Amino acid sequence: MSQQILQVDQAMLETTLDRMVRKSVEETLNAMLDAEADEITGAARYERSGERKAYRAGHYERDLTVKAGKMSLKMPKLKGAVFSSAVIERYRRREESVEEALIDMYLAGVSTRQVDDISQLLWGDRMPSQTLSDKLKRVYADIDAWRERPLEQEYAYLFMDGVWHKRCWGGSVENAGILVAIGIGADGRREVLSVAEGMKEDAESWRSFIKGMLARGLKGVRLVTGDRCAGLVAAAGELLPGARYQRCMVHFERNILAKVNPKNRDWAADALKAVFSMETRDKALEKAESVAGEMEARKLKEAASCLRDGIGETTTYLLDDYPREHRRRIRTNNMIERLNREIRRRTRVVGSFPDGRSALMLVCARVRYVTSNEWSTRRYLDMSRLGETVPAAN
Repeated sequence: MSQQILQVDQAMLETTLDRMVRKSVEETLNAMLDAEADEITGAARYERSGERKAYRAGHYERDLTVKAGKMSLKMPKLKGAVFSSAVIERYRRREESVEEALIDMYLAGVSTRQVDDISQLLWGDRMPSQTLSDKLKRVYADIDAWRERPLEQEYAYLFMDGVWHKRCWGGSVENAGILVAIGIGADGRREVLSVAEGMKEDAESWRSFIKGMLARGLKGVRLVTGDRCAGLVAAAGELLPGARYQRCMVHFERNILAKVNPKNRDWAADALKAVFSMETRDKALEKAESVAGEMEARKLKEAASCLRDGIGETTTYLLDDYPREHRRRIRTNNMIERLNREIRRRTRVVGSFPDGRSALMLVCARVRYVTSNEWSTRRYLDMSRLGETVPAAN
């Protein structure tokens, strides 16, 4: 009896499987995009609802390129709202960092077999002998080594801020902070110096955060830029005595405008702009007092009080010790705020984290990915213009 031999074209089989998996992933992603659009509009498509916030206006196609080929994504268009997807980052065409994807899959409870299949589809590498846990251990170890690396150069400018996320604690979900520090080194380039968990943005959390950087070699700090967080101001003053404090100008303006009625808001915004367009600190303080007086005349006493209380620490950047060419970039926390938006975009997808370490690792993976380009390699400031008149810290 003759035996039939079954021959399989492996290349054709893998191509067919890739196509099947790609189609399945494509359908899933498009369904998730539709669900996100429903959430933003406040109603399902064609649903009559008094809680509707916006309307559908069709869709447009975007390609997502993966190892198996291009996926065609149908991005919803909305009237009355901007569609921003947490599933597919806006305008993204390529796969995101392997680190983030692995941590995301872990947090989502994806099985080892599924991770193997997804890894093959996205990156062309299978993990036949490695469990997700083993892979994560190496990822975590690499991130920990990055967080604990020595800080070998001087960082004249230090920007610090915190971003909140939800984490499980003792059976309940609570808010916890991730503290972030960015420094401008002697070479003029930006560098993320530290990312750490701080349960609260209090003085003790900030003190521990700064001590950690000092232990790794932080030195030469001349200016700290941050929000009006009492804990941060106190910790910086205690541990970085050679550095002055610059309150973020943008946040300061927002705090004042929040105390101004709609009728006077445009005027107040223009008046504050005039204050911070002054070329010397004395002139800025003089202009601020004039604006505060006008605010009182317009019955905006709370706004006037806020302006008077904070104008001193918000005009530190105008001191002669800091080059004019640096002033626009050292007077706000905009740089770190943009990084925080990236962090929020990722943590919002997860919701609440099972523990602080998983949140910290995902945030670090996002930070490393976002800054692994010209963000950290392009010179941000010409540090040769910084004089020696301000004593360096420690």
